[in-house]
Amino acid sequence: MNDEDDYASGVVKKFMFVNRKAPHGTIYALEVLEMVLISAAFDQDVHLAFLDDGVYQIVKGQDPAAIDMKNFSKTFRALEGYDIEKLYVERESMEARGLSEDDFIVDVEIISQADMAALMNGMDVVLSA
Repeated sequence: MNDEDDYASGVVKKFMFVNRKAPHGTIYALEVLEMVLISAAFDQDVHLAFLDDGVYQIVKGQDPAAIDMKNFSKTFRALEGYDIEKLYVERESMEARGLSEDDFIVDVEIISQADMAALMNGMDVVLSA
């Protein structure tokens, strides 16, 4: 069976989008968010992970107006409407940046680096930015 057969037969693949970049200053964070929404539109099993500076993408109270960037962080709250509810934050990345679960704009599952690696190993597709 090839990819075209998978699509035609309605096979659902497990996708993990790994966010490692800060939310502003590059297009990576916004581009990953757009890919997530597109994948969900095709009824795939979408997982979203936040590691390294990627944890800043979901921090409450962002105001990037001073750097002339659009604040897209509120879009993360809309993910639930697309049945995207599998959001993970790597504990070590969160703690290294002095953050806690209360700092995030969406509900996430906090998991260890080892558990994150195991989760990624169980995916059909892992895309990292």
